[in-house]
Amino acid sequence: MSDSATPPEKTWSERFSEPVSELVKRYTASVTFDQRMARQDIRGSLAHARMLARQGIIGSDDLAAIEQGMARIREEIDQGTFTWSLDDEDVHLNIEKRLTTLIGDAGKRLHTGRSRNDQVATDIRLWLRDEIDRIIHLIHDFQVAVLALVDKYADTPMPGFTHLQVAQPVTFGHHLLAYFEMTQRDKERFQDCRKRLNRLPLGAAALAGTAYPIDREYVAGELGFDSVCENSLDAVSDRDFAIEFSAAAALLMTHLSRLSEELILWMSPRFGFINLPDRYCTGSSIMPQKKNPDVPELVRGKTGRVNGHLVALLTLMKSQPLAYNKDNQEDKEPLFDTVDTVVDTLRIYADMLSGLCEKVDGVRPERMRSALAEGFATATDLADYLVKKGVPFRDAHGVVAKAVREAEARGCDLPQLTLEELKDFSPVIEADVYQVLTVEGSLASRNHTGGTSPAQVRAALVRARRRIEAV
Repeated sequence: MSDSATPPEKTWSERFSEPVSELVKRYTASVTFDQRMARQDIRGSLAHARMLARQGIIGSDDLAAIEQGMARIREEIDQGTFTWSLDDEDVHLNIEKRLTTLIGDAGKRLHTGRSRNDQVATDIRLWLRDEIDRIIHLIHDFQVAVLALVDKYADTPMPGFTHLQVAQPVTFGHHLLAYFEMTQRDKERFQDCRKRLNRLPLGAAALAGTAYPIDREYVAGELGFDSVCENSLDAVSDRDFAIEFSAAAALLMTHLSRLSEELILWMSPRFGFINLPDRYCTGSSIMPQKKNPDVPELVRGKTGRVNGHLVALLTLMKSQPLAYNKDNQEDKEPLFDTVDTVVDTLRIYADMLSGLCEKVDGVRPERMRSALAEGFATATDLADYLVKKGVPFRDAHGVVAKAVREAEARGCDLPQLTLEELKDFSPVIEADVYQVLTVEGSLASRNHTGGTSPAQVRAALVRARRRIEAV
């Protein structure tokens, strides 16, 4: 191998009569952000080179040189000594130029039978596949943290809300299990996206395939793809896999944003249900008493950022004719930022929930219980009680509404009304009514799959742990 080989400044430079302006270089270059796909680019190139040698398109000596040169390039990238150049525009040309500098003509033969169009489509699929695997693992970590809280607070009563008004009693564990279910569906969406993403574009070349006797299935096997893209035009031009990923990411962030909103509300003194660890909060520059839930607030804000990237990618693709267009260079920055945001959010959320679980006063059951006394949380239980005594539900609804109005006027909760006072609203009410007017009685009565009774919450916890352990 030799360091003396000097490839032309541009692979297409002979076609043009003047050099590209410096402004255009900066405007069109992507190497500042797509260099994060360098390892995937090397993996794809090595698989392509092995296929070329296996098919007799390049010699075994060329393959050996390419493998040796790529090993050195990978080492330089890992050590941070690789020199990235705007003149070489993107990650692909930077690596190819360095390879040709190292090994001469063998490096120039690597691009036989492929184009940057199918090369970048392959690299981005390889990169995103790796990131999906990482995100699925991080969702698992988040769910483990959620289930630890569920285990600890499966019996802890709190108000369930509709319209942000006290509705019926639930347990804190049951409430948290809702977010387990949401993120479980998120995980499934990423898994489904991975299946459709995992098809090899390489071999489509610029748009029409190649005249060389390549073996695409061999390359697919080398790179762990399930199959090859069946149409060369589609292979190089579509980014629906990136859009699908971004949609799944937007839904995941939306779910985490909803949880963030609840943490913010629960942290407020008006609720006082939780007390986040100090390391996830900040103070005020002028108000020394403040403890602000900045991390959940930022998650809520960053959700808009991820949603915006989804819209950007949809807009990017909506008017492109077949096949590849330079527009597609704009797919990477939104995609990369979406991945970074989701990864960081999941990491910090898993740790934040674990800290909430471990903190002595992280969860405040007494505040949750006192809030249940403020909104007639067992009113529906009284209506159900009347129905079981033979009163039609609509009539029972009206009876309870009157009882609530009376209790509200007296400044008390329903269980504080005497039996005689309750019987004034319906003669079928007996002393056993107080069994259903208690928070514990209300919770215990929801004893079915998906219900909020502590027994069902613990059963759901067992099922949830089995589901995440099965993956």
